[in-house]
Amino acid sequence: MRRQSSLLLLSSAALAAVLFIGPVARAATADPRPTAEDVVTFDASDVNSFSGAFLAGRTADVDHDYLTAISLYRKALDFDPANLEIRERLMISLLLNGDFEDGLKEADALKEDAAVERITKIVRGLDALRDKKFDTAKKVLAYDGPNDLDRLTHQLLSAWADIGAGKGKRAMANVANLKGPAWYKVFTSYQLGAMALVTGDIGTARQHLNTAVTNNEAVATAPDTFMRAVMALARLEAAAGNKQKALDAIAVGDGMVANYAPLKALRQSIEKGEKPQQQVTNAAEGAASVLFSIGGALNRQGAEDMVSLYLQISHALDPKSADTLILLGGIAEKLEQPERAIKFYSSVPVDSPMRRISELQLGVTLSETGKAEEAKQHLKALIDSDPSDIRSYIAYGSVLSEAKDYKAMAETYDKAVEVIGPVPKPGDWSVFFQRGIAFERLKQWDKAEPNFRKALELNPEQPQVLNYLGYSLVDMSKNLEEGLDMIRRAVDARPDDGYIVDSLGWAYYRMGKFDDAVTELERAVQLRAGDATINDHLGDAYWRVGRKLEAVYQWNRALVSEGEDINREHIKEKIERGLPPLDPNATTADRSPAEPAAPPPPAPANPDKKS
Repeated sequence: MRRQSSLLLLSSAALAAVLFIGPVARAATADPRPTAEDVVTFDASDVNSFSGAFLAGRTADVDHDYLTAISLYRKALDFDPANLEIRERLMISLLLNGDFEDGLKEADALKEDAAVERITKIVRGLDALRDKKFDTAKKVLAYDGPNDLDRLTHQLLSAWADIGAGKGKRAMANVANLKGPAWYKVFTSYQLGAMALVTGDIGTARQHLNTAVTNNEAVATAPDTFMRAVMALARLEAAAGNKQKALDAIAVGDGMVANYAPLKALRQSIEKGEKPQQQVTNAAEGAASVLFSIGGALNRQGAEDMVSLYLQISHALDPKSADTLILLGGIAEKLEQPERAIKFYSSVPVDSPMRRISELQLGVTLSETGKAEEAKQHLKALIDSDPSDIRSYIAYGSVLSEAKDYKAMAETYDKAVEVIGPVPKPGDWSVFFQRGIAFERLKQWDKAEPNFRKALELNPEQPQVLNYLGYSLVDMSKNLEEGLDMIRRAVDARPDDGYIVDSLGWAYYRMGKFDDAVTELERAVQLRAGDATINDHLGDAYWRVGRKLEAVYQWNRALVSEGEDINREHIKEKIERGLPPLDPNATTADRSPAEPAAPPPPAPANPDKKS
């Protein structure tokens, strides 16, 4: 199945052990927290029992409607003021909503509660650090437990408390001597560089930042931290008068993460002879960078609450940090809170090098709220302001894709390819991928296929391209073995992606390997429950292996599941009559339903974004 998730580790038990919370942000930017005007809340005054308030609060909590959860938990406490579980949930909801001062009050009240000790220690410790009570912060943040992530986080935060207290050598020695898994190095190298910069030790800072920038694992493990290290090194060299070394550092970053707008803005500034200020200049900003780095590295599907807490703390300690606001916006989008996402994007400082990224993402999010024309005008203006910025075309193409205006989408990516020129970089694969999708949707396969293959030439094992092209080849009964091989490689890269696993199952089906199809499609349904196309595919496979009652059940599920592109009339016909008998003389390539599967929606304009 070609569909992809749209345009942003731990078990639930472990989650409670790593909730890091901090004090309130003192920012001059717009407040991105939701208000009663943003969320249709449950009226707590209508609740007349403790159980009613608690259950409704938990429901709101699970739905990430923190404002409603806060109101209901407070109502529950009116009935039972001493209930620790409710107070714990209230504290967490307040912090997730960005209400740090109120969350801090609850943390102080719960400081003797062993169930949330790790949370309250972090809250109180970071509050002390923010208020420059560094010795107090050290005592509160002390940790001697077994959790690797906790140990790394506490040690780095404690080191920044030492930095604030003027004990830089001790801080850096403790971090340098920190024992733990190999992945610690990804984070400690950058942090040691940032600490050396704050203490004025430029030589040591250069050494550690170079280590961070040349760590091959850093891009895959913590790309946000890697880019911070690249930019910190470039700023260091620019400030030291080493303009070419600064540009060389930027070139390293550009080679790893193409079209990264903040890097482009930094290059332009340095080329003008400017000496941009470092992002981390004090202990509070340093502590914020710890939480940003770890939160960014853990940012994936299912970890939204945990990551939000890391980033909300980071924002509290460093409210001017644009990359934190953008990641928070991305999480709000994944939680289907576009209005809140727009507030985060709008809060990025106007003079930030990341302002353009926030403007681009804001345009895409406007489209998701139904404001398609406003989104188009917004993104067209961004293209006009900098026609060389490929990301502008990608964002605009995403809006056109959402509107199913594939002709305009193809034309937009034609312009992007012109800007790229005759020698595209590996990072430009997504432009060709998206142009291929536009042509495929226009039923111009002769133009679509070369673009997909160009995307693979630039990024040979990109799973989304392998899946989309492989699925297309199989669904058209063209180059079946090649298509199957592509899909298998995509599954190897992303074994838990239900859409890609569905592609493999459907490939087996089209080749007449119905038992193999059932195996893969059953797994796809487990991975992506409630998707109409996957249910439809599994129903077809069940029918072919003689499991006809189960086939009808899956077809009925398809009718009530998500998926606007399925052919509902055809599914109803299958429920009534089943599938036609197979022609025993047909080749395996012809062993397909009377009507091919409906094409799924296109991939997102930013297909490499974390989900």
